[in-house]
Amino acid sequence: MDTEPISELALHEDKLQADDEPPSLSAKVNGFNLQLVKPNGQSPNGSGSGAIIPSEQSLEFFYKYYPSASLNDWNDWRWQVRNSIKSVAALKQFLNLTSDELACDENDKVNLPIRITPYYASLLSRTDEMQAIRRSVVPVKEELYISPGEDHDPLCEEHSSPVPNLVHRYPDRALFLITGFCSTYCRYCTRSHMVAQDDKLHLGKSALEPAFEYIAANPAIRDVLLSGGDPLTLGDSYIDYVLSRLRAIPHVEIIRIGTKVPVVLPQRITKSLVAMLSKYHPLFMSIHFTHPDELTPEVAQATARLANAGIPLGSQTVLLKSINDEVQIMKNLMQGLLKLRVRPYYLYQCDPIPGSTHFRTPVEKGLEIIEGLRGHTSGYAIPHFVIDAPGGGGKIPLLPEYFLGKDEHGNIRLRNYENKMFTYPEIE
Repeated sequence: MDTEPISELALHEDKLQADDEPPSLSAKVNGFNLQLVKPNGQSPNGSGSGAIIPSEQSLEFFYKYYPSASLNDWNDWRWQVRNSIKSVAALKQFLNLTSDELACDENDKVNLPIRITPYYASLLSRTDEMQAIRRSVVPVKEELYISPGEDHDPLCEEHSSPVPNLVHRYPDRALFLITGFCSTYCRYCTRSHMVAQDDKLHLGKSALEPAFEYIAANPAIRDVLLSGGDPLTLGDSYIDYVLSRLRAIPHVEIIRIGTKVPVVLPQRITKSLVAMLSKYHPLFMSIHFTHPDELTPEVAQATARLANAGIPLGSQTVLLKSINDEVQIMKNLMQGLLKLRVRPYYLYQCDPIPGSTHFRTPVEKGLEIIEGLRGHTSGYAIPHFVIDAPGGGGKIPLLPEYFLGKDEHGNIRLRNYENKMFTYPEIE
């Protein structure tokens, strides 16, 4: 059978290796001190599998809400996926839901399924409905309202898709959608139309064959971005298959993986996965971060494993109203990412998908944030602010006005981060 349920395709594979030694119980990873308490005598590392060490916050949540499970379960990414929260009714166990959140219970107008891993749920505030990351994954009634200009495929990816599961918009790059499944669904997801179609199935290998053939037949394609859905929700052997097929194409120079798994499912970043990925350099990874609350000890361990394997890490962040649309929040996030060896890359204006009005900020807000970062923190901590243009125009960068034209002598007029004016002698 070509297409298998996720529980059969991804979750039965790649058991954690017994010879993967866990880090010390007194480890320090990227500035996080991991001194762990063991309330019932279980090792936080399960059976010594080399798993990501759970933080005290995770352990408290685990012991409270999953008393019949073992720590070995909690540290297993397949268990995390199988036990994901998938309904408003299930959310009631963990959160004090508001009337706005309860309005989405079994409402057939909700555009996107609910799915939240237990790990990520442990980061959500039980009582504060305005907590940033809670708002990013828990649906509210505002999702039911469709505003003018919102569209299920605002980037017109379907019109730039010469074969199924592949988008070819830029001359030398291709976007390869290898799954429609994510372990946690962000409510502002650009591809909600894709992941909303089927919450249970990965694509079978034969479904990817037209895309492999297209890439092989187009020598201009030197850079392939694996996305979806989230590629890292697939099993090791499946990812290995995709990467090996791409590496066999001589003109494919760079492979990238777009993912939020290290943030919402850090248990997935096993030593066996990282060892497999490291066979396919140059391999890059773009990780979707939203807020400083996501920079946990578990995430620090996951990013350290990837970085130590020589995989360059970049971040992609969507600008979201009342979530991360303040200079200080964004500065804390970007500086925190650098400490995890993740280079801030893109800050996206939120795409106008259906029901996204409550997430979208004025474009001026993004420019204000970039101006609040430029000169006030490391240049490495400043992402590119872009709008992925509706209608298929691609990513368009925006910058505050630092270039002010020329003076009467033909010299360049410039404004710096302190709003002081300077000139540069122009050469004719």
